[in-house]
Amino acid sequence: MTSEPTETSTSSTGEITGHSGELAVQVARAHGVETMFTLSGAHVFPMYDGAVKTQQDGQGPAMRLLDVRHEQTAAFAAEATGKLTRVPGLAVLTAGPGVTNGISAIAQAQFAGSPMVVVGGRAPQNRWGTGALQELDQPPIIAPIAKSARTLMTAADVAEGMDEAFTLARSSHRGPVFVDIPMDEFFNSASGTVGAGGTTRLEPDPEAVRRVAGLLAEASRPVLILSTDVWADGAEEAALRFVEDLGVPTLTNGMGRGILPGGHRHLVTKARGAALSGADLVVVVGTPLDFRLGYGVFGGPDKNPDGAFAKVVHVADSPGQVSGHADLAASVAGDLTTVLDGIQAAIESGAKPDWSAWSDQLADLVKAATARDAELLTAEADPIHPARIYGELVPRLADDSVVIGDGGDFVSFAGKFVEPKRPGGWLDPGPYGCLGAGLGSAIAARIARPSAQVTLLLGDGAAGFSLMDVDTLVRHDLPVVMVMGNNSAWGLEKGPMQMLYGYDVAADLAQRTPYDQVVTALGGAGETVTDPTQIGPALDRAYASGVPYLVNVITDVEAAYPRNTFGI
Repeated sequence: MTSEPTETSTSSTGEITGHSGELAVQVARAHGVETMFTLSGAHVFPMYDGAVKTQQDGQGPAMRLLDVRHEQTAAFAAEATGKLTRVPGLAVLTAGPGVTNGISAIAQAQFAGSPMVVVGGRAPQNRWGTGALQELDQPPIIAPIAKSARTLMTAADVAEGMDEAFTLARSSHRGPVFVDIPMDEFFNSASGTVGAGGTTRLEPDPEAVRRVAGLLAEASRPVLILSTDVWADGAEEAALRFVEDLGVPTLTNGMGRGILPGGHRHLVTKARGAALSGADLVVVVGTPLDFRLGYGVFGGPDKNPDGAFAKVVHVADSPGQVSGHADLAASVAGDLTTVLDGIQAAIESGAKPDWSAWSDQLADLVKAATARDAELLTAEADPIHPARIYGELVPRLADDSVVIGDGGDFVSFAGKFVEPKRPGGWLDPGPYGCLGAGLGSAIAARIARPSAQVTLLLGDGAAGFSLMDVDTLVRHDLPVVMVMGNNSAWGLEKGPMQMLYGYDVAADLAQRTPYDQVVTALGGAGETVTDPTQIGPALDRAYASGVPYLVNVITDVEAAYPRNTFGI
């Protein structure tokens, strides 16, 4: 039996008429979109007109226009909006270079399963082939990194085409959808139907659910991994219930962080190595079995107490996400709440497994790791150890905090020390590993969570990709605290190159650059910190400032993050 799709929220709300921009905006609003991220371009003026008219004529709620300084920021903001709100983010990019500048964010959305719709401008169809400005057939470029990429050739295609785009983007497995509209057709008018905002969910195979439950019930040392798609699929409550009722030791990563709040008795992320090497069953929910998870190989003769590799179960939101390369004991695909509740019900229908000894063993290792971490978190080293920043930051993070990572080594330390208290509050580059998403993500977080604390963690290398968009934060009154680990290097490359060759090149940046002065020049505020005892007071000033504020902490380039994989 295979997973079957089901439709939700698909009833139509009526006929609409207008030019293509008006039609596109009304469809986006029906799907819950509140903000359009863009950088001004004439090819997409009708989209702006549609948003402004919606606001001015009182026929519907306003669509906010958020203009940025680089199209990559608009696209990254849309991608982050999709992650945070679980409603597709909307980026509107002008033709040619506007679209190509957004490609990295589209690729990141594809890798991370982030729902977003990108509307591109396009040279006019009535001039196509004559060398019009920025005449580029964009869908074939984007198709390999999107769920769909196509041209809506006429105004009459726009309403239905946009509805299909949003429905596809938000349906399992989520991801980016691209459409472009020829400039001449963008200005033309048509009619269409606007729906209520639909999505597609998949019903899991009941027999596959029972197989997974059987393996879990038989396991002596299981480990559960909860990741991004658990949040994206709205299954965080089912996941927490599953863990607490069954008592299974659990790791979290990606946007799965916070499903079990930091300090939860079953959260064993700080004992990750021992948990994964010692498990006899690993159940991975909502993430690929990629380089971050050893390609789905856990334990082995030299690691596991049984001298064996762990059995692996892969649970995904759709069949196409189930691993094709790993040796799986079982798999199941479909709506993750239904899957998790079904597995739990099947287990509870029999004798409840007792994993308390295994859980206690891992809990002791978590306590030992926490004690070891305390030394780094309070380090008085000069230059400053990156971990000391987190020793000061973590106690200041609010329960509703959104923490964004944009960097290499410095953000790796965040993954080790920051344990969110709530789900849906952690943004990192994900498996695509793309730097430069930070400012766009911060913009999105401040809009999506207006009352929350928003903290952007920046490496000094990553900051070079998008720091100019502090101007956007300032112009749109979006206060964000930025904390930089400034080691004057591409730290994630410097160490591995030294390891391989005994030297490094193209890995050093200017020493102690005062990036806080860049932020100040753009209308924000900030300061440079070189004394570890002054990190805390600087953070307090940042959070109290009410403006975009950069705490630029000069750190030790030799204090590299100890990693087990380089992504190959």
